Amino acid sequence: MKKGDKVRFLSEVGGGKVAGFQGKNIVLVEDEDGFEIPMPINEVVVVEQDDYAMGKMISAKMDAKQKAEEHANTELHQDSRSIKAILNEHDTDIEEEEYDPADREVTFVKHIQERTGGNKLSAYLAFVPIDIKEVTNTRFETYMVNDSNYYLHYTYLVAEGNAWTLKAEGEIEPNTKLFIEEFGREALNEMEHIAIQMIAYKKEKPFLLKPATDVQFRLDPVKFYKLHLFGENDFFETPAYLFTIVENDEVARPLVIDSKRLKEQMYKDEKVIANTGKKKSKKDDGTLVVDLHADEVLETTAGMNSADILHYQMDVFTKTMNEYKNKKGQKIVFIHGKGEGVLRQALIHELNYRYKSCSYQDASFQEYGYGATQVTIK
Repeated sequence: MKKGDKVRFLSEVGGGKVAGFQGKNIVLVEDEDGFEIPMPINEVVVVEQDDYAMGKMISAKMDAKQKAEEHANTELHQDSRSIKAILNEHDTDIEEEEYDPADREVTFVKHIQERTGGNKLSAYLAFVPIDIKEVTNTRFETYMVNDSNYYLHYTYLVAEGNAWTLKAEGEIEPNTKLFIEEFGREALNEMEHIAIQMIAYKKEKPFLLKPATDVQFRLDPVKFYKLHLFGENDFFETPAYLFTIVENDEVARPLVIDSKRLKEQMYKDEKVIANTGKKKSKKDDGTLVVDLHADEVLETTAGMNSADILHYQMDVFTKTMNEYKNKKGQKIVFIHGKGEGVLRQALIHELNYRYKSCSYQDASFQEYGYGATQVTIK
């Protein structure tokens, strides 16, 4: 690292050009406004070297060595020493004169500082708008946030259908955040299904073993157009959209789960009673009507959060589709309500990926308003 190099901050947003050094461990970084920011050397990383300065330094050394050789040849008859000895003497003088502590390789490694309460695992996936004032047009940055005293080795994956693609993998140091990528809105449709896998550990000291983490998220691209989605947080100076991966050793409730396990847990807790008697009905023309409102498919939602209810509603939808998937021409109207459109989006996603042979459209406005989708089995 030397003057003129372009650098990026590891633990903060920003960077600039190396303007100088203070002592052995502090580098002065000049930002785009001309302010010099002191930063620990191990908190910055070089992203672009000053090739011109490097070339100039190499050229100067070569010129000095050539002059030393010419000087040695002219004085050879006056000095009984060998040419090699004379050249070595001049090389030593040049190195001593041109030595700059800033040219030394950085070998200092900062000792990992643990914090009180950090032995409980907490980690987040964060999406940060680059320009929060232009939320409808801005690009976004993705970060992994490690809010614990553990190292985390992670994989970040996205899926289309049943095929997964690895987007990033690596190690995050304790109590830091790591930049993953920058993306635009055109990439949001390819990021609807995200998975994070992690293992946690410490280095050079004993630690309590943490279970491996595997969490999947559903990302709604429409929400990225809404300013209120991005909130104040403890990790970024600007508002961000945070997904909890694990918090205080509690793994986030997965957004893609086994419906059988969900039902088993419901009946085990005896807090949720399914209502199978009034969610389906048939019209005179044979059209099946399935009401997915929570109060129609469940007797009570006590002890359930919105994710639990959504999973149960989707379970009813999937069972209905599987029951009638071989009855060509069968029309099914799913009443999901208007609301925020979360249930409707989930239905459309499943129809596009799991039931591609079926067609769908908005159901009759006169009969169901804006809150129903009609599916035709083909």
